[in-house]
Amino acid sequence: MSGICKIMGVPFNNINMTEAVGITLINLKERKKTVIYTPNPEMVMAAQKDREFMQVLNSAEILLPDGIGIVKASKFYHNPIKERVAGCDFIEILFGKIKTSINTVYLLGSAEGVAEKAKQRMQRRYRGLTISDTHHGYFKDGSPEEKEVIDEINRLNPEVLLVGLGFPRQEKWIAKHRDHLNSIIIMGVGGSLDVLSGNTRRAPEFYRNHGLEWFYRLITQPSRFKRMLVLPVFMIRAIGERFGAKIEFKGDKVIIKKMDGKNKKRKTAGSSKSKRK
Repeated sequence: MSGICKIMGVPFNNINMTEAVGITLINLKERKKTVIYTPNPEMVMAAQKDREFMQVLNSAEILLPDGIGIVKASKFYHNPIKERVAGCDFIEILFGKIKTSINTVYLLGSAEGVAEKAKQRMQRRYRGLTISDTHHGYFKDGSPEEKEVIDEINRLNPEVLLVGLGFPRQEKWIAKHRDHLNSIIIMGVGGSLDVLSGNTRRAPEFYRNHGLEWFYRLITQPSRFKRMLVLPVFMIRAIGERFGAKIEFKGDKVIIKKMDGKNKKRKTAGSSKSKRK
């Protein structure tokens, strides 16, 4: 393994796709329980305000950099990340590797029928792959239905459990129940079940290969515009932290705090609009 690149408190494993799949297969063979999360810039930013979420991310065995923004920001840090490891691509490569093995998979999450559709589609694509069962993600945490889901998973005893409940719920759910689940590889997969089912179309290969998948999603789903605004804020804050400054945006002001362990020094700079006033 090539070490860790820690960005804004989130410790990414600095591994490429081949290494990530290889480590997972080794852990699967050795029956070493492994939790995998795939943080993107939006998740890293959310963890800045949610201490529990930050702790959960830090508790995983593997954190894959699922977002070109993570890779770009890492260039300003020691041990820059080799490449983006997209969760959806990782899953399909893993399926291809285990399709002729005795290992089984369980799909949990998304809306009613989506996981089942993903199961059928993946088993057609990867002949020999065994997906034991599926369940939607619309159950309440702590409910009798949740207990039934966990009991069913343990009864079927799948080696690989993919959980698509959306962040941060899926990561917190996995962290809470990992010791009660028999699965060896447990992975938070976000909206990947929608992609695997064919309900959501991924960006064409050109966009993915050039780190522009975010742009494709923006032009095809304009409603994501507000969510996309987190990307430039993430980059500014990540680069600032690398050089010892915590940068915050409040209204038309940029607040810069020197990160000296005690945060004694603080500098506030108004925007150009404020200065004209």
